[in-house]
Amino acid sequence: MTTPRQLATAHDREILRLAVPAFGALVAEPLFLLSDSAIVGHLGTAQLGGLGVAGQALNTLVYLCVFLAYGTTAGVARQVGAGDLPGAIRQGIDGMWLAIAIGAVLIVAGWPLIPWIVDAFGASPGVAPYAETYLRVSLFGIPSMLVVLAGTGVLRGLQDTRTPLLVSIGGFSLNLLLNVVFVIVLGWGIAGSAWGTVLAQTGSAVVYVAVVLRAARRHGASFRPDWAGLRTSATTGFGLLVRTAALRVVLIVGTSIAARMGDPEIAAYQVGFQVWTLLAFALDAIAIAGQAITGRYLGASDTAATRAVMRRMVGWGTGCGVVFGLALLVVRQWLPALFTSDGDVRDLLLASLLLVAVLQPVAGVVFVLDGILIGAGDGAYLAVTTLVATAVFLPAALVAHRADAGLVGLWTAIGLWMLTRMITLSLRARGDRWMVTGAAR
Repeated sequence: MTTPRQLATAHDREILRLAVPAFGALVAEPLFLLSDSAIVGHLGTAQLGGLGVAGQALNTLVYLCVFLAYGTTAGVARQVGAGDLPGAIRQGIDGMWLAIAIGAVLIVAGWPLIPWIVDAFGASPGVAPYAETYLRVSLFGIPSMLVVLAGTGVLRGLQDTRTPLLVSIGGFSLNLLLNVVFVIVLGWGIAGSAWGTVLAQTGSAVVYVAVVLRAARRHGASFRPDWAGLRTSATTGFGLLVRTAALRVVLIVGTSIAARMGDPEIAAYQVGFQVWTLLAFALDAIAIAGQAITGRYLGASDTAATRAVMRRMVGWGTGCGVVFGLALLVVRQWLPALFTSDGDVRDLLLASLLLVAVLQPVAGVVFVLDGILIGAGDGAYLAVTTLVATAVFLPAALVAHRADAGLVGLWTAIGLWMLTRMITLSLRARGDRWMVTGAAR
C-alpha cells in the first residue's frame, strides 16, 4: 500500500521534474532582448532608446498572447490524462494554427499603426525612427513568436518542459550570434538586430513545428487546420486574455505612477520590480508545473490526486515564498549598491525591497493557484477575479499617489492587489466547481 508520505514524495518528484526546466526556459526568454541591448548599445543612445521602446511594445504583445501557451497546455494535458494522445496532439496543433492566424492578422493590422505605437510609448523625435525600424522588421517575426508560445504549450501539456528549455537556449545562442554578425560585422544597425531576433524566433518555431509534426505522424493525428478546434482554442483563450490584460494594466499603471513621482522614484521602482520579476520566474515555474499536472489529472478524472497535488504545490509555493522573502531580507542592505550610487535611490529601494520581501509568501500562493486553475481550464473565473483585484489596486494606487505616500504607498497598493488575488483564488480552490473532469472542460 502506498503511504501518504510516499505519495507526497512522488508528487514532489513530478513537480520538480517539470518546474526546474520551466524555470530555466523562463529565465532564458528575456535574454533575447538583453543580448540585443548589449549589442545595440554600442551603436548609440538613440538606437538603444529605440530598442527599448520597440521592446516594450513587443513585450506587451507577448504578454497578451501568452494564453496561446497557457490554454494549449491545459487542453493538451487533459487529453493526455484521458489517454487520448492523438487528441492531445490534435488540440495542440489547433493552438499552433491559431497562433499563425493571429500572427498574420497582427502583421496586416500592425504595419500602418507602427508610428502611432511608437508615439504611444513616448518615444522622442530622435528615438522614434529607430523604434519604428525595429518594429517594422520585428513584425515579420510575430507569427513565429506566437507559434513558439503555442508549441511550448503543446510540450508542457505533454508533460515535457525539458525540450522548451533546450529550444530557448538554442534560440538565445542563435540570436546572439546573428546579432553580432548583422550589427557588428555587416553594419546593418538596429535593423540587423531586429533581423537576428526574427530569424532566431523563426528557427525556434521550426523546431517546435518539427517536434509536433513528428508526434502527429507517430500517433496518426492530422496536421491540417480544424475550424471547430480553432474556435475552441479561441474561446478557451478569451478568459485568459482578459486575465492577462487586467494584469498588464496593473503593471503599466504602477510604472506610470512611479514615473510621476520623480526620477529617483521611477529608478528605484524599476529596480525593485526587476527583483520582483526574477523571484516571480521561480514561483511561476511551479505554476507551469501546476498547469500541466492539474490538466492531466482532471483529464484522467482523478479528483483525489488533483486535490492532493494542489495542496503539495501550494506548500511548495508558500515555502519558496518564505525562503525568497527571508533571503531578500538578508541581502537587502547590499543590493542597492549593485544598481546605483545615488543616495536617494538607495533609500527608496531599501524601503521597496522590504515590502517585496514581505509579499513573497503571498506571491507563492497566488502564482501556484493561478497556474492550477489555468490547468483546470477555469479561465472565466480567473478573468472575473483578476478584474476585481485590478479594481482594488487602481484606487489604492491613486490614493497613495495623491497622499504623497511614495513608493511605500505604491507597493502597499500592489500588496492589496496580491492579497485580493490570493483570497479569491483560495476561495475557488477550496471548493469543487473548478474540478471539471474529462478530456474536455
